[in-house]
Amino acid sequence: MKKFAVWTAVGVGLLMAASGAHNFFHLSEHGQDRPVSGQALPTDPIDGFLAAHWIDPLPPQGAPPAQFSPIEASLAPEACGQCHVQQYRDWRDSLHSRTAGPGLLWQFRLMDQPAANGCMRCHAPLAEQKALMALELGWTGAPSSSPPSYVPTNLHRQGLVCAACHVRAHRRFGPPARTPTADRLPHAGFSPHAAFEDSRFCAVCHQFPESGTRLNGKLLENTYEEWRASRPGRAGQTCQSCHMSDRRHLWRGIHDSEMTTRALTVTVDLTVLDRERMRVEAKITNTGAGHYFPTYVVPEVVFTLQLVDPAGRPKGEIARTIIARRANVDLTQELFDHRLRSGETGILGGQFKRPAGTGWSIELHMAVSPGAHYERSFQYALEHTAHMTRDTRRLLREALRQAETARYRVTLARTVIH
Repeated sequence: MKKFAVWTAVGVGLLMAASGAHNFFHLSEHGQDRPVSGQALPTDPIDGFLAAHWIDPLPPQGAPPAQFSPIEASLAPEACGQCHVQQYRDWRDSLHSRTAGPGLLWQFRLMDQPAANGCMRCHAPLAEQKALMALELGWTGAPSSSPPSYVPTNLHRQGLVCAACHVRAHRRFGPPARTPTADRLPHAGFSPHAAFEDSRFCAVCHQFPESGTRLNGKLLENTYEEWRASRPGRAGQTCQSCHMSDRRHLWRGIHDSEMTTRALTVTVDLTVLDRERMRVEAKITNTGAGHYFPTYVVPEVVFTLQLVDPAGRPKGEIARTIIARRANVDLTQELFDHRLRSGETGILGGQFKRPAGTGWSIELHMAVSPGAHYERSFQYALEHTAHMTRDTRRLLREALRQAETARYRVTLARTVIH
């Protein structure tokens, strides 16, 4: 078990990456399902599929087959939603549909093209999305013509769209069907593969490579390896089993209060020290997340123990702790890392004066800031906007607003004082 400490250090920073550019609407000569030049495919069937499926950068789709209807050929999520109604509704309300929102777009106006393309590798990975972004921002190598009809003009602002995972050269890919499929399917059917139900599929974006940015010797994002080392990971419980339960395209995580609460098991114990003093101790265990709680450097979770009077009014904070991995402004130093590993328990406690009368209680609260790191980053950036255009400042303010409105608070436990 770990004893929680109180930390007040503050750091801010932006999360950037770098990669090569690829800004064309038409299919490259390398075609579909090829590894990077000179790179052999892994022998493991899952690794081999993923190495081909997630070539960096992804090649353009190319011209759709002549027999495809406009809806079949379209890369628009709304087109997929014509038949895949539930999947589209889930995606539309998920964070994956907002991975290319104001928080990314304001930064693109200050970044060079290779760095932006590196971010888009996960936030909006299709070649067509990069091409549209190049057109909007006037980047080098932007297409000289308008996008073809199967590419909606706002595709680059729709984030991790359906086609990013499921379409390559207009072929459809997905997990094996649960029930027999019809003989004649739209868009020439689909190619099933077990990789879609394997955690390695998620690791493409949720695990930095060994050469990635490290703080205090630890990768900035290490979610897949955290999962592999956890009991759920060792037992074969995949990322999809929690974040895509029943194949729902919701990807709920730290932004969802129910999902976050379900990850924890808490107990609160009271001890009488003498006639005037008592001690409260809360044990908080990461029993539900198959990785650190929370994973990554962006979220922060604050736990507080509060004394509450018979009318339900807070009358004093007994103890507080921050569970997070916090870094400094330029992501060169880790200020602290108090996250809970999968299965790990943290203890928060303190003494308080025993109140007179009956009906008093102790409450354990959890305040979650899913975008805490972004909040500090964006606030810092707003204090240094002289070099920004009016549109960039507008996007930055909206990004900060979205990060702030994502906060929520949950009462995890209430114990009556006897």
